[in-house]
Amino acid sequence: MDDGRRRGRSGRSLIFLVVVALGVAGFLGYRGELPGFVFGDDTTTASLSGPPLPPLDATLISRVAEPALVNITAGIRPYGLGAAGSGIVLTAAGEILTSHHVIKNADTVSVTDVGTGAVYPATVEGYDSGADIALLALTGADGLPVARIGSSAPLHLGDDVLAIGNAGGTGSPTAVGGSITSLNSDIVARNAADLSRKSLHDMIEVAAAVAAGQSGGALVDRYGAVIGVITAASGDFAKAMGKGPSGYAVPIDTAMNVVRQIRSGTPTDTVHIGPTATLGILTSDARPAGAHIDVAIYGLPAFNAGLADGETITGLDDRPIPDSQTLKAALNAHKPDDVVRLEISDLTGAKRTVSVTLTVGPPN
Repeated sequence: MDDGRRRGRSGRSLIFLVVVALGVAGFLGYRGELPGFVFGDDTTTASLSGPPLPPLDATLISRVAEPALVNITAGIRPYGLGAAGSGIVLTAAGEILTSHHVIKNADTVSVTDVGTGAVYPATVEGYDSGADIALLALTGADGLPVARIGSSAPLHLGDDVLAIGNAGGTGSPTAVGGSITSLNSDIVARNAADLSRKSLHDMIEVAAAVAAGQSGGALVDRYGAVIGVITAASGDFAKAMGKGPSGYAVPIDTAMNVVRQIRSGTPTDTVHIGPTATLGILTSDARPAGAHIDVAIYGLPAFNAGLADGETITGLDDRPIPDSQTLKAALNAHKPDDVVRLEISDLTGAKRTVSVTLTVGPPN
């Protein structure tokens, strides 16, 4: 059987869901409100050669995987606690893999070792918000148990897996088992904190009741190897429609590609590295083109440089800015204290160029 058929791609379904992405304490995550719609043939299956495998031993696999997990707490001023999630230990010195939405907009991030209870301050080394992956670095950590990283390439439909994470933000890992129902689900997620929507592609879908707080946790196979990063779950509306619970995870191969890019120190339009630089504005798409300044926040760089609500950014360092997303991508490659040159169109249509020194902000 060729790889395309084995992974169930011949009958690929495009699934539009609004899902619960799994931050808690203020429910900073994704919350399901709309039904899912399925297009195309949803009957593709994959077969395994040889005799059936025995049921996955959830207790044994949990014992293998849990020591290499951490609990994550994100603080957002002025509210204090913003989100609670999970993370996966990549190195003994404290590199932690997690979901981007767990640390989105966080002013402070702390990480608790599940095994010892030790608490470490964390810095965000980098992230890819589109892939919902972030890499943290702990201060003062040493000798942490390291997760066994597997591969998502050989997975099959029907494989038994286990989702493990900080369900409910209680601090104690919870494991829920299920079988893989799709290897290439496309979902649309809504963030209940800021109502933003995010498209996530080629997700692993599992028939398992994952819960708030498990975001950033591990989807592991029957041998305890991490094969995905838990990201989301089907929303309440889907459950009300009689559909069974489903969880979604970023394939570990995708996640580790982001990690390698961050480790390289080279940013891209999607991968941000180091402290986040900000203009201190809230934007939306302008018409016919540009990034409309909805709010220039008092005391932050754009406001201090004279930018006003209602004006439009049409260029940055000679790069055209056709929309708000392009502005975010252009800023992605910058660091705090960088000076950027903005082309501005005011409310009358008059144009000017303004130089602005960026400052440090929370992860976008």
